[in-house]
Amino acid sequence: MSKAISQAPAINDKREIRGWAMYDWANSAFSTTVGTVFLGPYVASLAREAAQAAGTPTIPFLGIPVAPDSFLPYCISFSVGMQVLFLPILGAIADYSHLRKQMMQLFATIGAVATILLFLVTGNLWWLGGILYIIANLAFGAAMVFYNSYLPDIASEDQRDRVSSYGWAMGYLGGGLLLVLNLAFYMLREKLGVPTGLAIRINLASAGLWWLGFSFITWARLRPRHAARKLPANETYMSVGFKQLKHTLKDIKNFPETLKFLLAYFLYNDGIQTVIAVSATFAAAPLIQGGLELDQSTLTIVILMIQFVAFFGALFWGKLAGWVGAKRAIIISLFIWAGVTIYAYGGMKGETRVIEFFILGFFIALVMGGSQAISRSLFAQMIPEGKEAEYYSFYEVSERGTSWVGPFLFGLMNQAFGSLRPAILSLIFFFVMGLIILPFVNVQKAISDVKRSQAT
Repeated sequence: MSKAISQAPAINDKREIRGWAMYDWANSAFSTTVGTVFLGPYVASLAREAAQAAGTPTIPFLGIPVAPDSFLPYCISFSVGMQVLFLPILGAIADYSHLRKQMMQLFATIGAVATILLFLVTGNLWWLGGILYIIANLAFGAAMVFYNSYLPDIASEDQRDRVSSYGWAMGYLGGGLLLVLNLAFYMLREKLGVPTGLAIRINLASAGLWWLGFSFITWARLRPRHAARKLPANETYMSVGFKQLKHTLKDIKNFPETLKFLLAYFLYNDGIQTVIAVSATFAAAPLIQGGLELDQSTLTIVILMIQFVAFFGALFWGKLAGWVGAKRAIIISLFIWAGVTIYAYGGMKGETRVIEFFILGFFIALVMGGSQAISRSLFAQMIPEGKEAEYYSFYEVSERGTSWVGPFLFGLMNQAFGSLRPAILSLIFFFVMGLIILPFVNVQKAISDVKRSQAT
């Protein structure tokens, strides 16, 4: 086995690339079915019932009074904070030990099993939903670090944009397909004689089964690149991980263009994530609050449309990057994102607002996967070989760790102006800052800096 690993598996192997992309297909079920649609409202309803039964406006969790609707958001924030602390250490351990695949398998399994166990969340066990979500989301982020770090290994530089886009596209397709099945089951629950709570719990557990089941395709096809490295005497993986991370943090100053790109990504990705997060709130809010006052069925159709259009959008952006270059493709997407925020502020005020929202959703879907997929592949060119997991842990942290800034600005502007439209418009700040910084990222210098560091 070590001999086969030392010979290095072939790059651009179609079978391995399809297996790698199937992990996006597998874990996207957690994002759509659990994170976007079912878990939040379900846990909040259970928590409200517990508060009503106790005759209090709050519920105690670990001795702390918590508003029912705030419980899961607090859990989300805590899980993100845990990712910021732990992902760089896990990345350093993976790079030192050469156990990326095994660590990816471990955390994917933990996340999937925690998601399956959401089936147990009922009645007074509302708090278990938050704990299981923290575990699943932390494991989700950890597995994504190792998954992303495989991109430079399985695809050559000229194929990374296409391969990264293919992975994102498969994620939208897989997550969207399960969501369609789950929504169909939920709408038919009464005819099938299934209680509402049980239907939701089955849907939540199905996301974990989907995640774990399709991951086996990835495990079967994704090949390790190096033989596992033994620990030095009197060392643990944790101590080695801290030392490795300390060395990398000292070394990262030698890659100023990589840092510049990460700063741009911090900003524009926060804008992307916030637009995605607040779109449903904006669409459902009353007209008097600056919203669109759309019903739940319309929102559901738009969510599904976005999932499947994003599949084609991610593939198209991979081709666009091949035509104009990765950096230019991201810049084009940021102009579209800026246009989306401007139109959301000034448009959709009349009787045609439903049709306009569908059109706006189409443009969001078109650039949503593409801008993120091309960012991932562009970053792959700017990091040193052998430290992929560490650098992608910084990349993942940049995505998760700054994701509170956009929602905070959105909430602040909504409170200041009493309308969601100025709040939506304020998000243009993130895309403008990305457009200011990104053009000054010298990709060729970043690549040469990496190659020079590896030659010395």
